[in-house]
Amino acid sequence: MPVLDRSSNRAHGREEIREAKVVTVDGLHFPHVRQVVRIRRKRRRIGTKKWAVDAVYSVTDLAAEQATAAEIAAWARGHWIIENTVHWTKDVTFAEDTSHIRRHHTPAVMTALRDLVRSAVRLAAWANTASGRRAHTRPETALTIHGIP
Repeated sequence: MPVLDRSSNRAHGREEIREAKVVTVDGLHFPHVRQVVRIRRKRRRIGTKKWAVDAVYSVTDLAAEQATAAEIAAWARGHWIIENTVHWTKDVTFAEDTSHIRRHHTPAVMTALRDLVRSAVRLAAWANTASGRRAHTRPETALTIHGIP
């Protein structure tokens, strides 16, 4: 199967090459699948010789006329924007994965509050959520309730 899309990138101290192969399928025992995708990634730190290689497989219900290999590869790459801006922030900045809150509706409420704080910090033009959170939780800048710090 030929490589239908190839891209390379150098950023964040590493070099990456991504190759996408897409094949149209019919009669697969998986509902609504129209195309199967394999994205092969080769990465290495700049200045080293050893490459790390992995492959990711995916399926889509879009026909070849609706989504080209380049579009599918771009969508797969774009998924990491969500991972880096939302999930990573929740996991690292707010330590959501280590939370011991487990009763009733409290986990959902805490998730909503974390999302509210993340959005407020972003709307306040902070480029870094952790920095914005720290700046607003310092004792000298924290809100006071009824005159009590």
